[in-house]
Amino acid sequence: MSNTPPEGDRIAKVLSRAGIASRRDAERMITDGRVSVNGKTITSPALNVTDRDRIVVDGKPVGQPEAARLWLYHKPAGLVTSARDEKDRATVFDNLPGDMPRVMSVGRLDINSEGLLLLTNDGGIKRRLELPSTGWLRRYRVRINGSVSEARLDELRKGITVDGVDYQPMLVTFDRQQGANAWLTISIREGKNREIRRAMEAVNATVNRLIRVSYGPFQLGKLAEGAVEEVKGRVLREQLGLEAPAPQKARVRKPLTRVMKPGAGPAKDAPAKGAAGRPGAARAGGPRPAAPKRGLRKD
Repeated sequence: MSNTPPEGDRIAKVLSRAGIASRRDAERMITDGRVSVNGKTITSPALNVTDRDRIVVDGKPVGQPEAARLWLYHKPAGLVTSARDEKDRATVFDNLPGDMPRVMSVGRLDINSEGLLLLTNDGGIKRRLELPSTGWLRRYRVRINGSVSEARLDELRKGITVDGVDYQPMLVTFDRQQGANAWLTISIREGKNREIRRAMEAVNATVNRLIRVSYGPFQLGKLAEGAVEEVKGRVLREQLGLEAPAPQKARVRKPLTRVMKPGAGPAKDAPAKGAAGRPGAARAGGPRPAAPKRGLRKD
């Protein structure tokens, strides 16, 4: 039995890198019989493929993965961060510009939350940004009904357990009281499902507005609601430590040389050259006469 690893990459990884779906969702698509390789439907993700294989998903050929790209999106409240919604609610992907390629969201924002949502065409980038081990800080502006004491906020700063779920210590700043509401700035590193809302409920505070303003080094800034802005490739590579794409080698065109036989003149179709060596610089009326020979000066 050979110990040589099979050539290529797992099919789910290839689909993820091509922006079809996350690796986990790609595995579900495979088991549902939506993927074929070289004309044969597959039902197991335990398959390696190479760029020589022809992959088709839902009847559409999958091309080679593009360079990794990342977009900032200002998600409005009222949209679901899902490709499909069982309740037929409007989704983030229904509201993206028509010229956007197929993208995936990095993490989620619930339907009532708004602010910065990262989108990418690369499953590897999505996974890297979502992993808790990376510890990327997510910062939120949070409005609550009423107020909350510093003693209760200290519970969040130390870490809190709600319904058996442990939440890591949060960075919490009380910003200001505004009528019946108060504004806080809360930063977290894990981003568990509805983490801030559940933690605030545990300290008897109800969140009535939640806006994500940053995700790691990526900032919402003044991006308008519903707008999309692509992160420059150089910035993306610097922040994620990605390698720059290999530069394409320019084709060097060799100068055209003609081998002339000894004593042969220029080709008939060669342009005439004038005194400065420029084509077409010969005088009209024939070739330039030869200069007279100079003799020695006699004293």
